[in-house]
Amino acid sequence: MSDTHEETRGRRRGGGAEARRERRRGGGQQALRYITRKVPLYEVLDEEGLALIEANADLVLEEIGIEFREDAEALKLWKEAGADVRGERVRFPRGLCRSLIATAPKVFTQHARNPERSVQIGGNATVFAPVYGPPFIRNLDEGRRYATIEDFRNFVKLAYVAPAIHHSGGTVCEPVDLPVNKRHLDMVYSHIRYSDKPFMGSVTHPQRAEDSVTMARMVFGEDFVEQNCVLINLINANSPMVFDSTMLGALKVYARANQATIITPFILAGAMSPVTVAGTLTQVLAEVLAGAAFAQLVRPGAPVVFGCFASSISMQSGAPTFGTPEPSLVSYGAAQLARRLGIPFRTGGSLCASKIADAQAAYESANTLNGTVLAGTNFVLHAAGWLEGGLASGYEKFVMDCDQLAMQQRFCEGVDLSENGQALSAIREVGPGSHYLGCAHTQANFETAFYRSTIADNNSFEQWLAEGEKRADERANQLWKQWLADYEAPPLDPGIDEALNEFMAKKKASMPDAFA
Repeated sequence: MSDTHEETRGRRRGGGAEARRERRRGGGQQALRYITRKVPLYEVLDEEGLALIEANADLVLEEIGIEFREDAEALKLWKEAGADVRGERVRFPRGLCRSLIATAPKVFTQHARNPERSVQIGGNATVFAPVYGPPFIRNLDEGRRYATIEDFRNFVKLAYVAPAIHHSGGTVCEPVDLPVNKRHLDMVYSHIRYSDKPFMGSVTHPQRAEDSVTMARMVFGEDFVEQNCVLINLINANSPMVFDSTMLGALKVYARANQATIITPFILAGAMSPVTVAGTLTQVLAEVLAGAAFAQLVRPGAPVVFGCFASSISMQSGAPTFGTPEPSLVSYGAAQLARRLGIPFRTGGSLCASKIADAQAAYESANTLNGTVLAGTNFVLHAAGWLEGGLASGYEKFVMDCDQLAMQQRFCEGVDLSENGQALSAIREVGPGSHYLGCAHTQANFETAFYRSTIADNNSFEQWLAEGEKRADERANQLWKQWLADYEAPPLDPGIDEALNEFMAKKKASMPDAFA
């Protein structure tokens, strides 16, 4: 099947018509495999501050430790590696975790079934991936409701056609109309069938992780998967300072298969970490060090990513808050710590607590996204579609966020200092007292000179009035429907498709439905 796969991977959808469609969807921005950042990083900690956080994290690992719950194999591996294991609590000699992580790659490629869509994880690359995990969806036509597999397919399709989304993501919404023990099959299949961008596997049970790897092998070939990363997977620490058996089981499956894991403490500061930025960074680093080192115990050299999902809570209500200053400082600091550790970094996205795609959603998402990009984040989960603190995937919010992602993509190109960018020919031609509207340089560059938003209305009041007084979310409603109407599935080898469906049918037939 690997020979067939190579033939399928070599096909190109490209072409002038598709390129023009992508530029229209992205405000004139050409679709990129991923962003290669040409702007400086923003850093909030100096050498003294970084050294302090690292020393405090080492102290936490050595004196307090991390619990690895209900996983005898994990405890055995740690004991053999020289850790102090008492019950489920593991304490780590100073420097042990860092020495283990030294085998992890600083940069790696996640391969897509279309090689033109493969992405670099690490270095100066930034990859945007969609929202992950919500059980609900929201749109202007229906309001808020539970998500279905049809919604899941829709979001996969939207991520596929969006020029500024580089990755298909994972659980773009939770299809609650399917049994919980079987839905992962349809979810992974949807990423394979309706997109040819890279995607994520299931982590809700070790067997579901195994199924994800099996399906990936059908698509890419067993030998190719053994030598290359084709899946990236989210492993959350159960903060504070716990890894549970579900996450450990999934981590072991993916690491043994040489697939990437994103070790991510899930932090709501004030509840799951201290209320201070430095305290939260200390705990985040300790948890990532333990989880990433464990991945290397399982298989040295397996790709691993330093993950950080940090938000705050309202100290009045306990509700999560987003777009506030403190989590941005955590993300900036964590990015610096990841670079010093020598592994790729994941954080942020377009996060908000708003229930609808309103001004609150826009402000909070922009505050989170700007910091995400300036921090130098390599893998950005929740880049588009996040609403209600992660409880809902928003259709309108998705395309509104994609507009912002395309702007960030343009921003990351930095300043063009080429001959064309210097524009001296235009300055000479126009001279004092005239204008640049009709000069040759403007005419040659007008199509691509400035980013054109797919959502914003920049027309006169009178024209806006004549066109129906549409709000941004109403324009977004039209846009996501147009994207789905224009969607064309990428080619998939019929033999691979048949094998996947046969595997899914056998798996589903072997177990009863379970909705809990």
